[in-house]
Amino acid sequence: MPFTRLGLPAPIVKGVRAAGYTDPTPIQQRAIPIILAGRDLVGAAQTGTGKTAAFLLPILARLLDGNRALRALVLVPTRELAAQVETNARDYGRFTGLRPGVAYGGVPIGPQERMLRREGVDLLVATPGRLLDLHGRQSVTFEDIEVLVLDEADRMVDMGFAPDLRRILRLLPERRQTLMFSATMPPELNRVASEALVDPQRVDLAPPSRPAAGITQAIYPVPRHLKTDLLDQVLLSPEVGSAIVFARTKHGADRLARQLKSRGHSVAALHGDRSQGQRERALEDLKRGRIQVLVATDIASRGIDVDDISHVINYDVPHTPEDYVHRIGRTGRVHATGDAFTLMSPEEKAEVAAIERFLGRSIPRVVIPDFDYKRHSDGSARPTPQGGRRRDGSTSGRTDRGERAAQRPPAPRPAPSPEDSHGRRPKRGAPDRRRRRM
Repeated sequence: MPFTRLGLPAPIVKGVRAAGYTDPTPIQQRAIPIILAGRDLVGAAQTGTGKTAAFLLPILARLLDGNRALRALVLVPTRELAAQVETNARDYGRFTGLRPGVAYGGVPIGPQERMLRREGVDLLVATPGRLLDLHGRQSVTFEDIEVLVLDEADRMVDMGFAPDLRRILRLLPERRQTLMFSATMPPELNRVASEALVDPQRVDLAPPSRPAAGITQAIYPVPRHLKTDLLDQVLLSPEVGSAIVFARTKHGADRLARQLKSRGHSVAALHGDRSQGQRERALEDLKRGRIQVLVATDIASRGIDVDDISHVINYDVPHTPEDYVHRIGRTGRVHATGDAFTLMSPEEKAEVAAIERFLGRSIPRVVIPDFDYKRHSDGSARPTPQGGRRRDGSTSGRTDRGERAAQRPPAPRPAPSPEDSHGRRPKRGAPDRRRRRM
């Protein structure tokens, strides 16, 4: 079914085609007609299935008619996701003349105030805290709001935004359309939903226990003290085009980024303690191919949307199965394929077992034949390929990344599970980043 059959106006369809899309995804096919009809909606869809367009396209269609004012509000949990949704709105609405805007914390509030007071916007994407700051400074008013979107609503609740959401709901007009997209429905979110939505229709295409079919998963058992060495070897596989590596803590992410950089990898870190400028540069460098590896914490697991991520690697096993699903959803997006590897130390077996129960199946174990799993944590040197050269030309010590990649075989990869119906991805060269999707 093409987008033209969903009832979208011609300028919106033209924008979608210019963004590189011809056929809607299942969540778009089901949600767009409901939203165009003005109904409240609760949408559940796997990450990477196109849910952002599922709500943006009908909202932009609605905004084509009526007064020029702030009439649509999209609330999201993180700065990265806010920036991505606003970029999508600009891409899809490029032929409409509509004005999207974005507001989030971590940057000066002055430019956001000027945008809202002087320039004006038709659609605002915002994080809850910064939106309340702007309202408190009388820089934004809500009397014209017709549509509210709560995107990644469960993550907003997890991050403690439930009180802010309730405050915002009290400030909005009662007569409005409300759309909520969430992968899970914790009790606190159910309470927020009961206050926000009126007789909503539900579109449930997102069993959180079923990652996208194109993702091939594997567990790499390894002693904790050898995780960095194993990760180093996995990243040298020629099949790894670009990778997101997840660590549990901000300190751990910074430490791992330094370790990988010292081993010759192009890498950046992304977590809550990085400035907004640093976070934006890290994402842009990954999108443009200037770095190969992004080391991130879970705050970014639903806020990174970069095309052609070949691998997601869990350096630390996530605390919850839901976080596992959202992490690995950074690859295999919208009918693409990708690999999700998890480095499991003996201490993390219980967490992996919980993930497998959640998924309803086991994840294949993989052992790299030429990796020495029996080394002790006594400071012994990592093995260096015979004849390796340093970057300064000497013949002892570690080799540079290109030489090591040529001398080591690719990391073994498990056969696809029955769910991997899209088959294996052909061997990758340099990642193609000509087209990006948010």
